[in-house]
Parts: sequence; C-alpha cells; structure tokens
Amino acid sequence: MTVLKTSMRNFLAHKGRMALSAVAVLLSVAFVCGTLVFTDTMNATFDKLFANVASDVSVAPKKDDDAQETGKPQTLPAALRAELAKVDGVAKVEPHVTSMQLTVVNAKNKSLSPTSGAPTVGTNWDESQKKSVEITSGHVPHGPAEAVLDADTAGKHGVKTGDKLRVIAVPGDFTVSVVGIATYKTTNPGAALLYFDTATAQEKLLGSTGSFSSYGLTAASGVSDEQLKERVTATLGSSAGGSDAYTVRTAAESKEENKKDVGSFLDVMKYALLGFAGIAVLVGIFLIVNTFSMLVAQRTREIGLMRAIGSSRPQILRSVLTEAVLLGVVGSVLGIGGGIALAVGLMKLMGSMGMKLDMGELTVKATTPLVGLAIGIVVTVLAALLPAVKATRISPMSALRDAGTPADGKAGKVRATIGVLLTAAGGLALVAAAKADDAQAGAGMLGIGVFLSLVGFIVVGPLLAGVVVRVISAIVLRVFGPVGRLAERNALRNPRRTGATASALMIGLALVAALSVVGSSMVASATDQLDKSVGADFIVQSENQQPLSPAVVKAVKSAGHVEHVTEYTVVSAKITTPGGKTVTKRLSAVSPTYADDVRAETVKGSLKDAYAKDSMSVPEGFAKDNGIKQGDRLKVTMTGGRPAELTVRAITSDDTSIDQGALYTGIATARSYLPAEKMPLDFMVLAKAADGQTKEAAAALKASVEQYPQVKVRDQSDYKKLIQDQVGQLLNMIYGLLALAIIVAILGVVNTLALSVVERTREIGLLRAIGLSRRQMRRMIRLESVVIALFGALLGLGLGMAWGITSQKLLALQGLGVLDIPWPTITAVFLGSAVVGLLAALVPAFRAGRMNVLNAIATD
Repeated sequence: MTVLKTSMRNFLAHKGRMALSAVAVLLSVAFVCGTLVFTDTMNATFDKLFANVASDVSVAPKKDDDAQETGKPQTLPAALRAELAKVDGVAKVEPHVTSMQLTVVNAKNKSLSPTSGAPTVGTNWDESQKKSVEITSGHVPHGPAEAVLDADTAGKHGVKTGDKLRVIAVPGDFTVSVVGIATYKTTNPGAALLYFDTATAQEKLLGSTGSFSSYGLTAASGVSDEQLKERVTATLGSSAGGSDAYTVRTAAESKEENKKDVGSFLDVMKYALLGFAGIAVLVGIFLIVNTFSMLVAQRTREIGLMRAIGSSRPQILRSVLTEAVLLGVVGSVLGIGGGIALAVGLMKLMGSMGMKLDMGELTVKATTPLVGLAIGIVVTVLAALLPAVKATRISPMSALRDAGTPADGKAGKVRATIGVLLTAAGGLALVAAAKADDAQAGAGMLGIGVFLSLVGFIVVGPLLAGVVVRVISAIVLRVFGPVGRLAERNALRNPRRTGATASALMIGLALVAALSVVGSSMVASATDQLDKSVGADFIVQSENQQPLSPAVVKAVKSAGHVEHVTEYTVVSAKITTPGGKTVTKRLSAVSPTYADDVRAETVKGSLKDAYAKDSMSVPEGFAKDNGIKQGDRLKVTMTGGRPAELTVRAITSDDTSIDQGALYTGIATARSYLPAEKMPLDFMVLAKAADGQTKEAAAALKASVEQYPQVKVRDQSDYKKLIQDQVGQLLNMIYGLLALAIIVAILGVVNTLALSVVERTREIGLLRAIGLSRRQMRRMIRLESVVIALFGALLGLGLGMAWGITSQKLLALQGLGVLDIPWPTITAVFLGSAVVGLLAALVPAFRAGRMNVLNAIATD
C-alpha cells in the first residue's frame, strides 16, 4: 500500500512530464483500436447485407478460373428454371441477371461509375431485391426504356426520375429513362447499381433472352436449406453437363463465400493499418524509455533517501513500474475512446468515397478495449522496465550527492560493440540481398538486413551521437557563437538520451526515405522502359481497367490521321511442353504491328515471325525451365477453343518490365482457333500516327471515343504521368500513415527537452545570472532541439536510402533497373527536420526563458 501511495504521489507530482508519454500511448492504442473497430464494423455491415440478399439456395454456373475476358458473364439456360421449379421443396424460383461490364453516362456524357474503383452493376428487378433496397421515389422498371438507379449514385450526380441515361454494354449501347430511385436498407458497398426489368436485362446485358446469370430458390415450409440443396444437386446431376457444371450453395454458404471475397480485402487493410500502428508503438517506446530514464535520474537523491530509510530494491522497482502501469492505463483508456472516434472518421471517409456505412452498425467488440489496454499497459511497463531496474541500483549514499546520470563506461563500450556488430551484420545482409540472383531469396536477406541494421543503429546511437552531433554542430551551430557551443554541449551531455530521442525520429524517416527511393526508381524505370520499348504514339485503355468493347475498337480504327492500330488481348490456354508437362498460361494475342509499337528484345528469333499464323514466342525463363527451343512445335489449347500446334518462332528476353514473362501469338491465330463468343475483348489498343500528323491523330482519336467517357486516349507523356500519379498516390497514403509515428517522435523531442530543462533548472539560473539573456536562453534550447532532429534525420535518411537502394536492386530482377534517388524529397525531409526541431522546442524554450533567476539558482 505504501508503494502504491508513493507511486500515485510521484505520478501526480510529475503529471505534466508524463503527459506527452501518455499522448504517445494514446495515439498508438487509438490506431490499433480504431483499426479493429472499423474492420469489425465493416464485417458486421457486410454480414447483414449478405444475409439480406442471399436466397435459401442459389444455383450459378461453375466458376471457370480460366474463363476468357469476353465481356459477357457466365450464364445458365433459361430452360433450367422450369426444371428447378419441379424440385420437391422449391416454393419459388427467381432468375437473376447480373453484369459488371457496363458503363452508365448521363445527358452530359459524364460517367456515373464510382471513382473508388467499385464496379457499375446492372441487374434485373425482382421481388428478392426488396430484401436489400426499397424504391423511395418513382416505381419499378417496366419495358426496355425504363431503369431504376441507386440513391447514392443518383444523389452524387444529381440524377432525378425522368432523366435519360445511356448504358454502354458489350452487346451494344441503349438509352433508358430513370423511373425510380432505390435506397439501400443496410449499406451501399460502393457500387453504382442500375435495375432493369428481367427481359431487358437479359437482352441488353447478356445479349440473349434465353439465359440467366443465376437462380435463387426459396425453400418451402418445413424444408431446410441443406435438404433443398441436396435435392437440387441430385436433380442437376441428371441434367446436361451434370451437377459439376453448377455451383449450388445454401444461404449460409453464399454468405460465407461473399465474406471470403470481402474479407480478403478487409484483412489486407486491417493488417496494413496494424503494421503502421506497430511502428507508432515502437517509436512510442523510445519516448517512454526516455521519460522514465530522466525521471529516475532527476529523483536520484529522493530514491537514495528512500533506500536510506529502509526501502528495499523490490519496493523501488514496484514503485517505478506502478507509475508505468498508471501511465499505461490512463493512455490506454483515452486511446480506446480515440480509437472509436478514429473508426467513425474512417467510416465518414469511406462514405465520401461512395460506401455509405450506417453509424448504427458501429461495432465495438468486448475484445477491442481489452486489446487496447493490454497493448498500452504492456508496452509502457516494458519500456519502463530498464529505467526501473536502474532505479533499484541507486545506493543510499546517492542521497548525499547531486542528482545526475553518470554514464557507465563499461556498459557503454559493450553497447557500442554490440551495436557495431549488429550494424555490420545488417550491412552485409543488405549487400547480399542487392547481389542476389533470385528475388525470393533476396527479399529474405533484405528483411534480415533491414531488421539488423535498424536494431544496430538504435543500439549504436549513443556512440554515433558523440561523432555526428559534433559534425552537425560544426556546420550549423558554430555561427551562433557561445550560445551554439552551449547547445552542442547540452546535446552531447547525455549521448544515450540524445541517441534514443533521435532513434524515434530515425525510424519514421528511414521508412519515408526507403519508400521514396523505391517509388522514384519504379517511376524512372517504367519511364525508361517506355522510352526504349514503346514506339506507338497513343495508348487507348478503359479507365476502369475493363476490356474495350468491339464498338470502341471499331471507333478507334475509323479515326483519321492514323497509320495503323494494334489490338492487344490476353487468351487463357493450356500448353503442353516438349517434356509432356501441361501448364496453364496467358497468351498475349496481338496484331502484327505490335512488333513496331512495342520493341521487345529477343534472345533468339524475331517477334514479327511470332505474330504470323500458327506461330508464337515464349519468354527466356519459361523456355529454359521447360526445355523449349526455337522451332519447337507446342500443343496449345485455348480455353473454349480447338487444339492448335504453334511453332516457337522467337524467345524473348526477361530483362524488361513491359510484358515481362509474356507469351505472344498473333491475334489472327487466336481467332482462328476460338469461336467468336469465346474470343476475349481487347485489353488495350495502340495507335501510330501518320508521319507528321501527331496532333491531328490525337484529336481524331479523342473524337472517335468521345461517346465513351470511360475510355482514355493517352500519348506517352500522358502515360508516364499516369504512372507517376499512381505511385505518388500510393506513397502519399503511406506517408500519411507514417505521419503518426513521426508525430510521436516529435512528442519525444518535446518531452526530452522539457525534462532536460527541469533537470538543468539550477544551471539555467546560473547562466542567466552571469549574463545570458532570455532570448539567448531560448535560442540555446531551440538549437539543441534542431541538432537532435537533424541527427535523427541524418541517421534515418541514410539508413532509409540504403534500404531503398537494396530494394531497387531486387526490383531490377523484375525489369525495373533504373535507380533514381529523389534528392529534392530527401533534401526537403532533412530541412523539414530542422523545422520540426524548432517547433518541438518552442514550449520548452519558452519555459526556460521565463524562469526566475533567483528561484532557479536556489533549486536543490
């Protein structure tokens, strides 16, 4: 009880000093709890949605993993409906039509497709739709000229009943009038939905009134879903194709299958966010260690007196750890509340992107606050353990000496030796990774190198502080005269503290630097490959990554001022190698002019020959692994087509990032072995302008696809900018998440300075007494902070660039062979660290400047 009282008294006496550490715990716990609450809410919301839309038993075509991208979904015959209706226990059969290969545009020719990447879905209206949506305006669709639009898409684009929409589908374009608005009862998963009457959906989306996408069966009273599934499966077993041609699921199985698809995405999001939370926790540990180390040092005389009057070592240990538990509890409780607020913010962010999440579905599982408390308390106690152990070593004689933190020379040498060894081992692992011939083995060595070098830098930090801080000070501080020299000595006074403070900042900036190097190198490599390999003037693609409809390809081919148009599609095929092994691969089926538009390097043969009839090419690695030589004839069976024997006319180099590992054949060859309905749509189209008519060709191509807003015509500079923007968006998102760790590191700098000001109260008073002005005092604290921040930045940026360069060497194995170090970004981060140091010192410097000289000198 005495230990608890003492701990409470010390905790409350130093509550101001504990506040920033508590904020670090709060932020770390908030990130973890917010992630858990958000993903749990998403899971609960989708569970409810899937439960609402699932039929008692559903019948769908067997999923074909090798299906061609024909733009038409797999279907079931309409005649199957009558057969299913006869199954004992079936109360109702509802046929469904679903297509995600369509684009909807308004009267201004603007696409209504979600910008979040979610699909635009066309489906038929039937009674089962009432489970998930309700018509809140207008009426259900009747006839080929009517449709119902979902409320979120209508609201976002200002669509009202009576408005005309054009639907661009694979079978053809058609116009409908919006006769109703449908509102989700649970949540809109982010898709744009358009409902048609059943006959229209069949004809316009599937291209045939004789087929459906799936069937939903309602079980009769007294018949379970499992019983009905067994009966349906038995009935289908005797039909054409047998039960193997169908996928039959109960409502529970459909729900689980849908959850699996969504769950994989949510799991990636969850673990990515938790990974960044882990980085914030790691950085927070340094802050807490520093806080308790300095508090113990400042209470040396107090602890010595406690030991002199009879307190045992275990009591001192329990006292310090109890303070850590109190800090962990306070920070964790606040962090749990902050996590719930963060989850609400993420839900609103998703809402702005089109996924409307009901706040009433906010899910806080009982395990979430327990996890938050456990993380906050365990991390805080572990971080405080080392300072607590040091506190137990304070002898009663320390009560007679001034408080201080004398360095343990022997321990410092051991630490430095271990740090140097770890750093050297990490450096060797990074070198081994950079020289690896196998990407997988190299990635493993990279992971080892990153871990060892990071730990090594953290351990050797105090040793580096003594050297690097002097160098930085010579460049930055000497111009400030005596004040600069005082700031330098303060930073060097306790290298261990300076090293720990800088290490927190180092971790975040190392990741920023590494990702900057990787991202910049990826963009530079892709740009270099485009310059070297792509001879086409224009690239025509769908913005939503869907294949191009025949109407779009026809329009592009009709554009003027164009020398030639090259089609590019991908065909799934089974290939039998000379050794008798059958492998499933993707064949790039292209026009013969692809040889001019994309200059792929070959190690044997010519690609022009590979695009001739009954010919193909294989990549170097595939040829080596399967004993394939130029001139070999391979049996190739394209999915849904006749077997063919294709001659290997060329072997392409693997040293490229464009179509690396691709197998090529002519598009005419693919069409000769595939029926028209099985021929995949073009993935993209390349165009070459006629001599001297580039501007005219660009205008003509853009005009040709003007009625298809989802299709973009880009020249090479546009395409380079697209790559740069995509990589930039990803990096900005990662930087935003890393900002949390950097914020915690900044709090560490603030806390270190604040506690060091308290520790040096008497010294500050003496400096003021001998003539140091308030302004000079504030400048000294700010300069000390800048040096610490620049020290951390220098370590972090150096370490991060080493990681980034090694990563680029591994990416070179995938064809991304250009190393590009973004010096403007690195320089900006380094200079930004100085600004961070200045900002972090504002409050501590202000407090130091306000100290009363006589009171400061009298401080014991």
